[in-house]
Amino acid sequence: MTPPAPSADTASPAETPRRRMQINPPVFYLSAALVLAFALYGAVFTEHAGRVFDAVQALIVEDFSWLYVASTAGFLFFAVFLMVSRYGDIKLGPDDSEPEYSYPSWFAMLFSAGMGIGILFFGVAEPIQHYVSPPTGEGGTVLAARRAMTLTFFHWGLHAWAIYIVVGLALAYFSFRRGLPLTVRSALYPLIGRRINGPIGHAVDIFAVLGTMFGISTSLGLGVLQVNAGFAHLFGLPTTLWVQIVLIAVITAMATASVVSGLDKGVRRLSELNIVLAVLLLVFVLLAGSTVFLLKAFVQNIGAYLSDLIPRTFSLYAYEPNPWFGQWTLFYWGWWIAWSPFVGMFIARISRGRTIRQFVTGVLLVPVLFTFLWMTVFGNTALSMEMQGIAPIARVVGEDVSLALFALLEHLPWSTISAGLATLMVILFFVTSADSGALVIDMITSGAETPSPVWQRIFWAVSAGVVAAVLLATGGLQALQTAAIASALPFVVVIVLMCYGVLRALQTESATAGSLPIVATEDDDAGMTWEQRLDSIIRYHPREEIDAFLKDVATPALEAVAAQVREGGLEATLQQEEGRVVLRVQHGDRGTFEFSVRARGFRVPTFAWADRNAAQGRQHYRAMARTTDAESPHDVTGFTQDQLIHDFLVRYGRFRNARRLA
Repeated sequence: MTPPAPSADTASPAETPRRRMQINPPVFYLSAALVLAFALYGAVFTEHAGRVFDAVQALIVEDFSWLYVASTAGFLFFAVFLMVSRYGDIKLGPDDSEPEYSYPSWFAMLFSAGMGIGILFFGVAEPIQHYVSPPTGEGGTVLAARRAMTLTFFHWGLHAWAIYIVVGLALAYFSFRRGLPLTVRSALYPLIGRRINGPIGHAVDIFAVLGTMFGISTSLGLGVLQVNAGFAHLFGLPTTLWVQIVLIAVITAMATASVVSGLDKGVRRLSELNIVLAVLLLVFVLLAGSTVFLLKAFVQNIGAYLSDLIPRTFSLYAYEPNPWFGQWTLFYWGWWIAWSPFVGMFIARISRGRTIRQFVTGVLLVPVLFTFLWMTVFGNTALSMEMQGIAPIARVVGEDVSLALFALLEHLPWSTISAGLATLMVILFFVTSADSGALVIDMITSGAETPSPVWQRIFWAVSAGVVAAVLLATGGLQALQTAAIASALPFVVVIVLMCYGVLRALQTESATAGSLPIVATEDDDAGMTWEQRLDSIIRYHPREEIDAFLKDVATPALEAVAAQVREGGLEATLQQEEGRVVLRVQHGDRGTFEFSVRARGFRVPTFAWADRNAAQGRQHYRAMARTTDAESPHDVTGFTQDQLIHDFLVRYGRFRNARRLA
């Protein structure tokens, strides 16, 4: 999967602060050392590395396949549980936050995240291979064709995106709602507290870096195989290892140029162009092929996939060991897990302000449905050509799997144009993958969201290209599969812990969405008298009163606090918006404390059916305060400046104690 590069953490060279290095030393140096050691080992001891890869894959398939299958199934059930549970109403951000993107824009970006080199490479090849060599039963039959599409849907369907949902949800929740840094380790805060900033946190981030690196390298390796096949089809370029290495070098240089330029808008435009090209290619094949048949097959394939979902999910071929399982299902589960920090961070960044239910539903359905449509159009077209004897696609795939897409396009109108279009798409995916992947890895190894020096992104972009070249040199597609499966092994444990951390944090959410919280408790009453507390409970305030409270009480009080915080050497910012004032205190990698006060409207309660129509649209307002750690909003209506400052101090003291800040 290849989402466009996130833009928030990227700046042009002119905008980037001039500093030589911005890293988290343990994570950066250990990750870089491990990646470079792997590249050096594979380049020098190529044959031995190939044998080791084979042994590692055999070991994982034999001893750990159950872990991959059980955890992947668990991630899907966990995602569905969050979608239908009471936690679904919780926002990925403060309660008053709103989505940054409209539904059409958000869906479009999810759509782009579902696009990648993988669907171009496997869209034709996988259904044909399952048709010729199914895991069970006779190949080359109508039944084998139907099962081939079901298996393809299974590998590219709900399970893949459930993995991304778990990681993306954890990153979004702990960053936007709990004020922790946007790093993988933050999801473990409910489990280990401040120790996320120690060796355990470093190890988690290193696992994320290695998984992302090998996931990207696998995609780049598949991409260069297909670019080579496209050039061979168009220009007669030989299909050899050295040609592929040269192509990796050239396209990695293009990605590096994109990194150096610092023009993320350019990267986004490339991503948008890729989406347009993909839709054009999809529509072309749909119309040029048997359109009605493909639409029927799309509906039937979805039905077959859903009916076979549960038994297929838990199938391990325990009673009849089958090498097909390791070559296909296990490879995909490992690939998705390895990709999860990358795609998870992207979908987290674009989902601030969404509820958990909106997040899970959108991410689980939109990319999956598009992927299913793509696989149906290309896969069923290829199967139809093969079964009717129109094109020997099975023979081509058997000789060189990377030629599958071009073998299909060759037998459609305007084959040269469509083949050139497909090759261009793969190149663009290659560039955006390397650039965006380098950004994500750099964010993890820097330990901060602040834009880092350009050379660090260059380093990781080049590293991805080198690792992809080494994997191709040490075993081609088999080595790519092994790298994806192996790199996912430690990170699957991390994702399981992330699930537990998210669930534990959600359990602390005490208020349901839309309810009216009570005023401050006795422990936090900010010195209010009982008369003041009672008055705050029973009075209904118009919007004008609350706006005046924000202007005359909340803003001066928080301005005074901000000034004092700055005198203490910390960075404090005060943001004023319509109906809201927010004070933020920065604490580096320990997170940001946010104290906000906003005007919140509530419907006037009615206790008789006859009153309801009359009360429709009538609202009263309260001044509701909320802090970083997502405790329920509390009522501060009627507070004096001193009382509001006292309330801030109580909440800020809890924050510092939780973060173990001196």
